[in-house]
Amino acid sequence: MTLRAEVDFPAGGPVVDLRGVTRTYQRAGAPVQALRGVDLCVQPGELVVLMGPSGCGKTTLLNVLGGLDRADSGSVHVAGVDLMAASQGQLDGLRQRHVGIMLQSDNLLSTATATEQVALRLLARGVGWRAARAEAVQLLAQVGLADRLHHRPDSLSGGEQQRVALARALAGGPQLVLADEPTGELDSDTTLEMIALIARSNRQLGTSFVIATHDPLLATGASRVVRLRDGVVEAG
Repeated sequence: MTLRAEVDFPAGGPVVDLRGVTRTYQRAGAPVQALRGVDLCVQPGELVVLMGPSGCGKTTLLNVLGGLDRADSGSVHVAGVDLMAASQGQLDGLRQRHVGIMLQSDNLLSTATATEQVALRLLARGVGWRAARAEAVQLLAQVGLADRLHHRPDSLSGGEQQRVALARALAGGPQLVLADEPTGELDSDTTLEMIALIARSNRQLGTSFVIATHDPLLATGASRVVRLRDGVVEAG
């Protein structure tokens, strides 16, 4: 059963290594520079929080790191994979094996139980059902949902749904978890619980996290805060 990060990039190498990354979109016929020469290095086991105002490039940066979007220029290496040179199949493989993704409103499958939500990620990696289910049960217990294994999203609170999303992102022992506003729709008490779970997962599993957020509370659990403004790293 794989619950620890499978580190297969060069020993001592960073999980994330971005150099001079740019990304420009067309919006209403006009160019919008979402990223303007971003440099970012994340070491194994770091918990990095990206902060900055809306439109500063946080979500675009996460999408580039997860291979969901391609940078226009620069160098992008994640878990030892050159994302600028990778094929679509290689990008899909990166997310299956090395990168877990957790969104603000994670679209859990409405008909799947909490256990199935997590196990399906492992099945996509080729893990057999029995092993996938066993790991899913263990991960859900780790995030405090041992008594919600058979519940579907409509019978889970918002906080419980985000716990399922965290367990799913951790399934298979990724080197990196990317989280976009994971506490954006939670109340303050539930936010603090989620921060504690993320910090504990980071510490116990050795998984690196890069979290984009407006919430200063998330910064309290970070090993480093990186501030973005207008598509560039301002500090961190």
